[in-house]
Amino acid sequence: MTPVPYRSEQLSHEEFEALAAAHPDVVIPLEQTPYWADFERKLGRTPYGIWAYYDGGTLVAVASYLRSDRRLRPSLVVVNGPTWFTTRTHNAEARLVATVQEQFRADPAVDPLYIRMQVAHPQPPVTEPLEHGWYEREIVVDLTPDTDAIFASFRSNARNLIRKAEKLGVEVRTIEPERWVEVFRTELFPIMQETAARDGFSSFESTFYETLLTELGQYLRLMVAYVDNRPVSWLITTEYRGYSVYYFAASSHSARKTNAPYLLLWEAFKVLKEAGNTACGLTGIVSENYPGLINVTTFKRNFSKTVVTIPTTYDIPLHPRRYALVAAALRLRREAPQKLRALPASVKARAAAITGRKGGQAPQ
Repeated sequence: MTPVPYRSEQLSHEEFEALAAAHPDVVIPLEQTPYWADFERKLGRTPYGIWAYYDGGTLVAVASYLRSDRRLRPSLVVVNGPTWFTTRTHNAEARLVATVQEQFRADPAVDPLYIRMQVAHPQPPVTEPLEHGWYEREIVVDLTPDTDAIFASFRSNARNLIRKAEKLGVEVRTIEPERWVEVFRTELFPIMQETAARDGFSSFESTFYETLLTELGQYLRLMVAYVDNRPVSWLITTEYRGYSVYYFAASSHSARKTNAPYLLLWEAFKVLKEAGNTACGLTGIVSENYPGLINVTTFKRNFSKTVVTIPTTYDIPLHPRRYALVAAALRLRREAPQKLRALPASVKARAAAITGRKGGQAPQ
């Protein structure tokens, strides 16, 4: 039986704010707001709008869509969403999936191959994504107790390293917003480059972070740890409706000698609590689809035992046959190098000789 679609309604900036104000207890990720959409637009990306979904007169969910125009696979992506305002049941999600299929197949202004969003109860036509787009587990720190109780909740290892950092002269400063871009570009981005090279990941260019700081400044904090007046570790947190997120961070090799990242995060918790935030998400930790997050997981587990599971990102194909062809082509491209490495040396040599002759080379 085909699920009954919800009624959808596109929201203006003002309508979104009114809707959010009417539901103060719902945690709305910053990525699901018009403010984040404006930030994406400044990066040259194309937000497609925010829609509310209703079951009669009851608000069910809200989703902010971002257009992705990658070759052969245009899509609409819901980053860290949708946001649910009612219980996220198996049937409710099935109805939302049916709704977005009907909604965007019939939209003449966009022809996506698929919709990508988080789904807690995957069922056909929902399928594994062509690539994963958001972490699936995170550590959350409760900021409602008093600061002594928060500190006492940390693992003894973290408490000891925080005290050692203080004794070693680590100084934490909150950077004034008017200096963010200059300080980040000249002092902090080199630390990000060092961190990326050391830990084996690719960071954004400096302009990404500078745009983030400029466009979302009222929802951010930039804090830096200094040793002998030199920056060694920094973090950027977001805040929205009383919920904060430890969003970006980087530390130099020398920072590890002084335990600066531990003291920096502890000082950030105190600032965030004082500002009225009730919790701080520490973003992704290791999971089945993100084994590479094991290193940061060890650090984050020092600050809380609370692990929150976030619905996995899935694709909702709108053109199933074309989607299957694209998926097969991408799978072949990813698996080909691995399969080639597994071939016997004699087969590789023969293939290389054949390839050489086809390329016009004389046989050896």
